[in-house]
Amino acid sequence: MDDQEMQLKVKRVTDKFTESMYVLANEPSIALYRLQEHVRRSLPELVQHKTDMQSWEEQSQGAIYTVEYACSAVKSMTNSSLYFKNIDGLLRQAIAMKEQISSSQGRSGVKPAPNHNDPPTHVSSTSS
Repeated sequence: MDDQEMQLKVKRVTDKFTESMYVLANEPSIALYRLQEHVRRSLPELVQHKTDMQSWEEQSQGAIYTVEYACSAVKSMTNSSLYFKNIDGLLRQAIAMKEQISSSQGRSGVKPAPNHNDPPTHVSSTSS
């Protein structure tokens, strides 16, 4: 082999080796640059999505609370039917007692004392 040919082959090998070393040395930098570029472009959109999701979560929590409160109100209303039946019975007894008192006063001719809560009655002043 010729000395010049050997030098050419050595130069090619060293050039390829230098290029490989340059690519290996700079590859992480390029990758990090690409990552930084990607993050810079996509981060504002991701932040907007996060704030939207937080807002929707707050609205959902409010709606869930409202529905749970309404359900508990309906359940308590169904459980209160016993109390309404009791009130109905007491009102019926009060009406019956009022009718008894009114009928016994009507027979005896005694007028009941005026009650301030009763509406005023108009008595006609016609004499017979």
